[in-house]
Amino acid sequence: MSMVSPLYWLPKTENFRAKLKFFQDQKSDDHVAWSNASTLANQQLDFVQTNALSNAALHLLDENVPWGTTIRLAILSSSTTTHLHAGIRVAGLRRGLKFMIYECDYGQYLQELMDFSSGLHKFKPTVVLFGFDARHVTSDLNAGLDGAQCESVIDSIKSRIEFCWRQASELFGCQILQQSILPVLPTVLGQAEHRLAGSRAALIESLNSWMKHAAVVGDVDLVDVNRHLLHDGLSFWYDQSLWLRAKQEIKPTASPLYGDLVARVVAARLGRSSKCLVLDLDNTIWGGAVGDTGVDGICLGQGSAEGEAFVEFQEYVLDLARRGVILAVCSKNNENIALEAFASHPEMILKRSHIASFVANWDDKATNLRAIASNLNIGLDSLVFADDSPFERELVRRELPMVAVPEMPIEPALYAQCLADSGYFESVRITDEDRVRNVLYQENAQRQTLQKSFTDMASYLSSLEMKLIWKPFSAAGLSRVAQLINKTNQFNLCTRRYTEAQVMALMDDPGHIGLELRLTDRFGDNGIIGVVIGRFDNSCDMVLDSWLMSCRVLGRQVEAATLNLIVEQAECRGIKRLIGEYYPTAKNAMVRDLYKTLGFSEKSWDESGAKYALEISQFKALPTFIEVLEG
Repeated sequence: MSMVSPLYWLPKTENFRAKLKFFQDQKSDDHVAWSNASTLANQQLDFVQTNALSNAALHLLDENVPWGTTIRLAILSSSTTTHLHAGIRVAGLRRGLKFMIYECDYGQYLQELMDFSSGLHKFKPTVVLFGFDARHVTSDLNAGLDGAQCESVIDSIKSRIEFCWRQASELFGCQILQQSILPVLPTVLGQAEHRLAGSRAALIESLNSWMKHAAVVGDVDLVDVNRHLLHDGLSFWYDQSLWLRAKQEIKPTASPLYGDLVARVVAARLGRSSKCLVLDLDNTIWGGAVGDTGVDGICLGQGSAEGEAFVEFQEYVLDLARRGVILAVCSKNNENIALEAFASHPEMILKRSHIASFVANWDDKATNLRAIASNLNIGLDSLVFADDSPFERELVRRELPMVAVPEMPIEPALYAQCLADSGYFESVRITDEDRVRNVLYQENAQRQTLQKSFTDMASYLSSLEMKLIWKPFSAAGLSRVAQLINKTNQFNLCTRRYTEAQVMALMDDPGHIGLELRLTDRFGDNGIIGVVIGRFDNSCDMVLDSWLMSCRVLGRQVEAATLNLIVEQAECRGIKRLIGEYYPTAKNAMVRDLYKTLGFSEKSWDESGAKYALEISQFKALPTFIEVLEG
């Protein structure tokens, strides 16, 4: 069993009782209370502390409190899971999520699914988590069955699991989570257990492997407890006596980590995962201070265990970039000396071309992190800051509490595992745009450099040779469209979220139109950067149900070109009027007046949002430097 704290990447908590009492005694507004609860949640908390914080913060998790995104989570399990609720709630606080939790009666998950009058249906979940214990899921199998009998039983088990997924998806149109099955049953044959057709222990291993493939087909997200069990050990997760006494398959002490695994997958679907890894240099990606020792004196590469550890960490970081994580550098160094290491050290894995934003100077790191976020046009809450220095980590946590700052281990050999275990970059799928994201941000830097060479914006925009390529929602773009819908927060008029299945349903819905938008220019292809969903309200009106764009392309007249396209498509369908809606969130203030600036007239406005109208007969195409083409 691992002796490391299960949330070891979070800073250790000190004076927890005093901090909790201060939180409970405060008579402040909900926003301040939410912020304080989130700060406490972002520390290493054990099971008892997690329960205490969860109980103290329950009033903040009420749906009527105007902070955090409400998640209605239904846990459909064959074992007892009530003791896991606090871990999930507190993990939600770390990510701005309010978990309202419903647990079915013991072992009644199938009955609750099928009974339309059940508490589950009244609860109306937005996320359903299935958790099947090992004994329940393998109960029809035994070592005395022959191969054909076993195959029939196994097919029945798989069909039952897939039926549950389909039912929940069709009934609630929600995110489906499946917990992997804990391998708690003893072997009968020993190390050759896989040769025994009726082995329940072998079946669990087989089912967990099958789930990974079936979940992709069924658009189900895994809570892969087994992956963590490999290095935590079974005894961290499971206690036979607790199972016999309370039918708790997962131990209460594992609740903080279990809750984090659940919350990070839910957050990933909502686009709440971090986007950018910001790296310190000295003693973070190489050993020693390059300014003191020179490039030849840093510890990196073959010849020492420490040097090889830094190489492995760089290789891991590069793999993060290849799957879509933006890389940045924030270092106290002379820039030219720091850059020399990237250019000339023979065992340097990372290159300057991999870094979307490179800041090396002697300013404080909080200031530089603000500059990096501004340069990349992403929120500070999208950053993960990796630095070997406890002083720098604490400074950033104090000045920028929205930035994720993992407690980097003392040993460089453990850096990569720490980032992996933290789950900051959790994702449920990878798109083509993800694979080239760092290239996209580097091309953006080239655009900014070009812009500085022009004295007027019109000349600059004209020089970009932009093309907006559109097409109706398609199977090829489905994953990226769903990703944009669920990740985009700033340029998002209504912030409505749709699953892949719901987007797919819109493709064949005559009452809707869905457009995916791609922008190219002289520097390259920006990928799919915009989504528009129109809803035909009647024979004359089309409501802009969703309009969202990647912030990478702001300031290039894309919104005007998009409106020209929307009007053109509406006219083709006989639409006389567009209705635009704006619903404010904590992040989309930048588009508050978008419809007015584009020529819409205001219809209504209140605290919940606004509606605007545009008579198509009175609309004149807005001038842009963008050529609009059908793809």
